[in-house]
Amino acid sequence: MLPVSFLLLAPYVLASSSFLEPRKFSLESRATNIDGSLPTYKDPNASIEDRVADLLPRMTLEEKVAQLIQGDMNGWMNLNDPLDDTLTFNQSGLEQMMAQKAGTIWGGYLTPYDKFVFGVEVGQRYLMENTTLGIPAIVQSEGLHGFTNKGTIFPSPIGLAASFNTSLVNSVGTVVSDEAEGLGISMIFAPVLDLSREVRWGRVEENYGEDPFLTGEMGFAFVNGIQDGTRKNVTAGGSGGVRKRMAATCKHFAAFGSPYSGLNLAPVLGGERDLRTLYLPPFERACVESLAIMTAYSVYDGVPAIANKHLLTDILRNEWGYQYYVTTDAGSVDLLIKQHGTCDTRECAAKTALENGLSGEMGGGSYTYLTLPDQVKAGTVDESFIDETVKTLLRTKFTLGLFENPYPYTDYNATIRTPKSKEILHTADLESIVLLENHNNLLPLSKDIGSIALIGPQAGRVSFGDYVFFNASLAGISPLDGFTQFLSDASSSTKINFAQGCELWSNDESGFDEAVAAASNSDVAIVMVGTWSLDQTLLWQPGTNATTGEHVDIHDLGLVGAQLKLIQAVKAAGKPTIVVFVSGKPIAEPWVQDHADAVIQQFYPGELGGLALAEIVFGAENPSGKLPVSFPRDIGTAPAFYNYLKGGRIPPLDFGRVLDDGTLIFGHQYVLDSPIPLWSFGHGLSYTTFNYTDLTIPGTAGTKDDVKVTVTVHNTGSVDGKEVVQVYLTDVVSSVTTPNQKLVGFQKVFIPAGGSQTVTIDIPNRELAVWTINNEWVVEPGLFTVQIGTSDTVFASRNFTAIS
Repeated sequence: MLPVSFLLLAPYVLASSSFLEPRKFSLESRATNIDGSLPTYKDPNASIEDRVADLLPRMTLEEKVAQLIQGDMNGWMNLNDPLDDTLTFNQSGLEQMMAQKAGTIWGGYLTPYDKFVFGVEVGQRYLMENTTLGIPAIVQSEGLHGFTNKGTIFPSPIGLAASFNTSLVNSVGTVVSDEAEGLGISMIFAPVLDLSREVRWGRVEENYGEDPFLTGEMGFAFVNGIQDGTRKNVTAGGSGGVRKRMAATCKHFAAFGSPYSGLNLAPVLGGERDLRTLYLPPFERACVESLAIMTAYSVYDGVPAIANKHLLTDILRNEWGYQYYVTTDAGSVDLLIKQHGTCDTRECAAKTALENGLSGEMGGGSYTYLTLPDQVKAGTVDESFIDETVKTLLRTKFTLGLFENPYPYTDYNATIRTPKSKEILHTADLESIVLLENHNNLLPLSKDIGSIALIGPQAGRVSFGDYVFFNASLAGISPLDGFTQFLSDASSSTKINFAQGCELWSNDESGFDEAVAAASNSDVAIVMVGTWSLDQTLLWQPGTNATTGEHVDIHDLGLVGAQLKLIQAVKAAGKPTIVVFVSGKPIAEPWVQDHADAVIQQFYPGELGGLALAEIVFGAENPSGKLPVSFPRDIGTAPAFYNYLKGGRIPPLDFGRVLDDGTLIFGHQYVLDSPIPLWSFGHGLSYTTFNYTDLTIPGTAGTKDDVKVTVTVHNTGSVDGKEVVQVYLTDVVSSVTTPNQKLVGFQKVFIPAGGSQTVTIDIPNRELAVWTINNEWVVEPGLFTVQIGTSDTVFASRNFTAIS
């Protein structure tokens, strides 16, 4: 029986959002209409806004708050053992969970598929058939670079960004949804749109690089890949014609990736201009149509992101018109008490996050939002904030078609790990590889070279980045296995001499003799070194080690342990030496650039990474990757991002260095090093050569116009290849200081040997604008320079003038 206080309050609560019109329903039967008509919220052909407006006033305060708190499948299923396949559930746990935490349900577990779909079916059936209003839940999981529950694992986002191929990234997003959707999942926590401008930060591998434009374009492609389409048995034209099959969750809003000292969760420095010109553009480009956004843990300019009214209400909701669901990250509301020091009670934390952010609360903390019903009744929280936030979640659910079909599909296996998925994976693994150096055209090697030494702690290892589940690496191909498979398929007699040489995490040099012997007995040596991460189980366990991943921040960008000495020992054997960095972030080792005969960067690959690397090394495929992040020479020369403000590196630079024999050559910028990166953003070599001619742009353009750039690209070599045409812009004179250059367009094109292609790229008008001293975007009349090339090499250049 309901308490008397509730019965007296209920008419007010239920009518509070619809007091201007007579109630269509009775309090005893809120899911039906008094006149017998179909409630609008149950009509799949009604507009989404009408459905939201009809459903909200039918909800009790407690039901509204329950929509805003993330539940967990583990509340009614035992999902702790990834091998257990028992199809049972806990009824009392189910009822308790759905009474308080029913809006979104965390389902990111490694568990047999039949058990997972059983659990989703149980949960959704209960909500649809055993609750008054029948509001389905959104089931959430991870898919940053592949669906984590035994789905296809692609290269980490930093590797996908190296492809500079938006069509490919869109296809990766499509595969993630293909594999998750049939299991009943309707929200993926990706993409990450933080910028890799602080490379000590552990989560660099989760980003699309240092550049706002590239990040925005990659994020836009991934969001569309995740979302586009319609769930089964859902009318595509229903609810006003807006339907998506999956909700992408853009994170972390905003300015999360550049913390003090590179430490995870630390505050971020910056003002309004940095916010507007660097951190917000990727979100505005990629996420205004995404169905969810996740806030950041950090503080920006002294204000916690989850309670930043300027960021979450003024800009996101009012300025951008964002209509969908915003959620906090796990446990972040409690950080207002434990870390940020802006609240001293759970009540304060809940009120602050809700009223400033209009966001729901993820789990992982103390569930501060459970205090909201009492706060509303006490008059300390205005229920209108709850209403407005619930509307955003309902809008997302209606757009997903969950009221029509929230259930898993019976043929869920048909779209998991398909031949098409493997084809996309193969392309992603190939195009994410970047050739950094290739002295005397050592690469590609002949498949019949005779013998190769495959050396190093990354040679026999599958190194995925973070955000994969336990034992995901078992589906991957190591470089050793990939080289073996390639040579076998090529019917080559070339011998592989393998020696690990050292561990990733040790100074032990006892394996050097074996490695040097392998190199001495081979025609060429390939040394594979780098950083390492762990899966989501091991990464958080005490006693394990890693050098990248969430909460794994570093003080030094050099190779850990004995790895550099191993390269030096192998090189001293006198054989041509190729160094392969397998990593989640830049590695700062100038010695390698100076002495290796060739250098390859493989950001954490996907499942076919070992095979793709062999195909690149032996020339079966031509490398086409470009760096999405610059490589500092040393941690002391960071940050090294290319788009520094004018005056950031004033020429002529007078830099020093330390020679191999220890001789000190002194300079000033810096005394014993250089601020110029080892390899800069956009760099990447090919086995062929490209030439650019006939660059044309209009001499003048209006301040409201896009600008078309046309250039002809010629493949002047003997090998077919893909080239990334990169367009950079400089605002020569502006009212505030602007970047020395910035990427404003790119396009990846395939050009056969001896062929050419004319490419036209639009520079969006927004890229011409500056955030003025009056805090507004303005395209100022004046001279602009357009450059074609990379951030450190200009192939062609022209000027144009913007006129009002």
